[in-house]
Amino acid sequence: MKKILFCGGGSAGHVIPNIALIEELRKNYECIYAGTNGIEKTICAENGVEFHEFSAVKLKRGKFFANLALPFRLFKAVGQAQKILEETKPDLVFCKGGYACYPPARAAKKAAIPVITHESDVNAGLANKLIAKNCKKVLTSFPTAAKQLHGICTGSPVRARVFNADKLAARGAFGLDMRPTVVVLGGGSGSEIINKNLREIIVPLCRDFNVLHVCGRGKTVESNVYGYKQIEFTENMGEVYACASLAVSRCGSNTAFELTALKIPALYIPLENRASRGDQIKNAQYFESAGLCKVLREKQLTPPKLLAAINELYADQKIKTALSRSGIKCGNENIIREIVNTLNASY
Repeated sequence: MKKILFCGGGSAGHVIPNIALIEELRKNYECIYAGTNGIEKTICAENGVEFHEFSAVKLKRGKFFANLALPFRLFKAVGQAQKILEETKPDLVFCKGGYACYPPARAAKKAAIPVITHESDVNAGLANKLIAKNCKKVLTSFPTAAKQLHGICTGSPVRARVFNADKLAARGAFGLDMRPTVVVLGGGSGSEIINKNLREIIVPLCRDFNVLHVCGRGKTVESNVYGYKQIEFTENMGEVYACASLAVSRCGSNTAFELTALKIPALYIPLENRASRGDQIKNAQYFESAGLCKVLREKQLTPPKLLAAINELYADQKIKTALSRSGIKCGNENIIREIVNTLNASY
């Protein structure tokens, strides 16, 4: 049985799409994972995926002195990745972007192992820009990134369970009544600013809606507001989405593709602090320009504006119509075809 080594980490947005592909590919291929001692290690353990750890290094934007040791640490990380490849002997390395992909991709190139990378965002990240030059294939979620990287636009990987959840059972699991439900997401670790603004309007918001708030690990608060349900984190996002009449979310590519494919109207509040390269803003602008969402910039976010934007989104028939006509869908089939073709061409 041929073996595929997946890599990508630092956030759930890199790991969960890999798991989506592994769930389908493991029927016919041995699938293993290489990553750091981060969220990818935990998620792989929860999904029964063999995991190999190395110490990746991340560029810290705007912090010159913090990056001085980066070349030496990167050299060490590539050496660790090389040992993993020697031990596991994969037939292909699949990279999902992010700093944790560069060492395995570099080591695979030295070992003449074919590499495929996938870029989630409208504009390619630094790791994928470096990796793409030595890949057999570069796959992307957006056409614009495909042009930048001379790649193939396949769409985004999505877990099958996202589409299969039972709406009535999901409502029962979270204790929601039959009113419309606002699902609020802040990314894998939650968003402090979204959490704070939401909680300041939770009483008036829950007069008309249920609110299902995925607030991040350790970020729940005591509340007796009827209709307000908090969970820290869940891998079963299909159950969360099944409850959603509309969503308030950051604009990571994977989440945006899932919400759009499921035809859920969304209000995006993209991440735009100094540590970000601005990818979420570009993602949000892409979907907004197609009439598929509303966007509220973080610097303009206040509790009254958030409440008004949610009510406006719920009443917006144009967005609902645009979503119903959208051709955006799960990219798993396209991505898996490219992986299988590359594996077959290597023999």
